[in-house]
Amino acid sequence: MQESQGSAGAVAERDAVRRATPARALSPTAMTVFSFVGAALVSASSSAATPLYRLYQESMHLTPLMITVVFAVYAISLLAALLTLGGLSDYVGRRPVILGGLLLNAAAMIVFAHAGTVGELIAARAVQGLCVGIATTAFGAAIIDTNRNQGPLLNSITAFIGLMVGAAGAAALVTFAPDPLHLVYEVLLGITVVMIVLLWWMPESVSRKSGALASLWPQVRVPRQSSAVLLRLTPATVATWALGGFHMSLMPTVVATAMGVGSTWIPGLVLPALLLTGTFAVALFRNWEAARLILIGTGALCVGVAVTLLGIQQRHVGILFAGTMIAGIGFGASFSGSLRALLPTAEAHQRAGLLSALYVISYLAFSLPAVAAGLSVPWVGLLTVVYVYGAMVMGLAVISMVASLRSK
Repeated sequence: MQESQGSAGAVAERDAVRRATPARALSPTAMTVFSFVGAALVSASSSAATPLYRLYQESMHLTPLMITVVFAVYAISLLAALLTLGGLSDYVGRRPVILGGLLLNAAAMIVFAHAGTVGELIAARAVQGLCVGIATTAFGAAIIDTNRNQGPLLNSITAFIGLMVGAAGAAALVTFAPDPLHLVYEVLLGITVVMIVLLWWMPESVSRKSGALASLWPQVRVPRQSSAVLLRLTPATVATWALGGFHMSLMPTVVATAMGVGSTWIPGLVLPALLLTGTFAVALFRNWEAARLILIGTGALCVGVAVTLLGIQQRHVGILFAGTMIAGIGFGASFSGSLRALLPTAEAHQRAGLLSALYVISYLAFSLPAVAAGLSVPWVGLLTVVYVYGAMVMGLAVISMVASLRSK
């Protein structure tokens, strides 16, 4: 009797999904590819402004504190979206939420392209935070829906690839193209419009269910069977994303001022170096078990941060990049291991909510320490902030290593 009820439920689920899918929709594989590209696009749009901070500093007379405020607004907006809208696609379907995220991304690119004051820059970052908070979980859940086997791996690299391409592409346009403050965002706007058009042919991967309005109440939805795993992974998640937040907000300023690098493109390449090696690590270690990935990743994170601090202290760009790439390997391995350990614990209608909870932790770690660091610079100095921040990341990584060893 229970088997027949389960079979009937599965049939009803498939019928509901079919009704939500356009008549000329492409295959689930197409939705996997589309969602992967979409998640990378959203991440790329969020990192594209980092190499432009130096130009903004010159044109808008921004201080490190003001840059931190701009970053903080982005983080607050993103977290607000995650807490309220992060699990919405579990209830209304992936496609409507993805459409909303892409429209917000287009709006953010338009505001960025016309930003001439700090207020307009803050407004653009606020809209972009909403976009990332809404779209990331919907894209990530759609990837898992349509490719259960490779979904965790694909989700491991979307952020790395997107952030890397956005930062590296913007750095290239800053160096070689005219008017980068407009061209960077115009290119991303064009790609976003193409994705909005393509969404029409993408299939829906989950059926609608009741509770959408109740899901908007700020909360973190962690399935009971996933809570212990998420708690154990938290120190590694905080360590990796705190490092990423510092590289995205203050590291270009560290390279340009504390290290005295006069080049316009070297500061913009530090973040891509971190993310490129992170992507390489995910691909290289794709067949490793999750526990081994987390252990190796947190160890590499410790070593990489130590070498990076040495490069800053010695004002040696080569040592800085070597440390950044070692830390990037740790970043990629640790985050990939965390996703592989966590995502398989959730059922289909729990995935967006669980991803939202993981991203809340990730983006809190991504934003709050970096904001605190920026606020501390006028009081204790940039170099002191850098050394304390690095020590914090290494301490969390050690805690995660110990937790991984004890869980075996």
